[in-house]
Amino acid sequence: MIGIFDSGFGGLTVLREYLKQYPQYDYVYLGDQANAPYGNHSQDHVNALVVRNVEFLAKKGCKLIIIACNTASAEALRHVQHHYKGKPAILGVLIPAAEEALKATKFGAIGIIGTRGTIASGAYERELLKLAPTLYKPTDKRANRQIRIVSQACPLLVPMVEEGMTDSTPTNMILKKYLMPLKAAQVDTLILGCTHYPLLQKHIQRIMGKQCALISSSQAAVDAIGDWLKRHKDIEKSLTRKETQTFYTTESPERFSELGSRFLGQRIKGEKVEI
Repeated sequence: MIGIFDSGFGGLTVLREYLKQYPQYDYVYLGDQANAPYGNHSQDHVNALVVRNVEFLAKKGCKLIIIACNTASAEALRHVQHHYKGKPAILGVLIPAAEEALKATKFGAIGIIGTRGTIASGAYERELLKLAPTLYKPTDKRANRQIRIVSQACPLLVPMVEEGMTDSTPTNMILKKYLMPLKAAQVDTLILGCTHYPLLQKHIQRIMGKQCALISSSQAAVDAIGDWLKRHKDIEKSLTRKETQTFYTTESPERFSELGSRFLGQRIKGEKVEI
């Protein structure tokens, strides 16, 4: 089985992409609503929460676990990978998004939007700068040889998405305010550094313009998994294939089921658990 967890509902956009590309596998999803948002916790607490989530999914039989939370991927991925030493295999969503952005940018001007926790961590900036020497290939002679990064925290977007306000006038006004500095900086590539943001992608694209490439961390994580599975054939062979999906939440299963169905695009029913 493949396990996917997030501090809330956003990770269901990752699962949605997995189901499109790899419907044959069995999936277990865990939403840790009781401790959301992770960005409000200390580093040590986030590390502990991620370990508990991984432990829960490992006991359910998951051989591959995806940390579908950008904050957790930014802060706790290496900690938990070191803790478990490859059994189960644990991956995040941040590095694939950084890789895709570097391949997509024409002029080296990359924007990042995310929660306060993700932006404050500086994790995307670190990964972009580390990967740029090998992945950034300017396609225009006028392009800078060094990448330029502009980050913007967007704290109001997650609650507005969870309240079902993705197409509302207030959400569009707030989006324009958040995106204005990125447009002014003329970024040609924008990382959607939160798994809630695919639900706003059409509005973000309209505001940024067609010339700006949008990189969804949800989509990038799934696009990268094919090559990863080819390199780890033992894990790929261990994944069960009955096309089942099971959903767990640490709080309010009724709300999880209602909102989760919207994020996933199909009706789901969550079971409350303690981790």
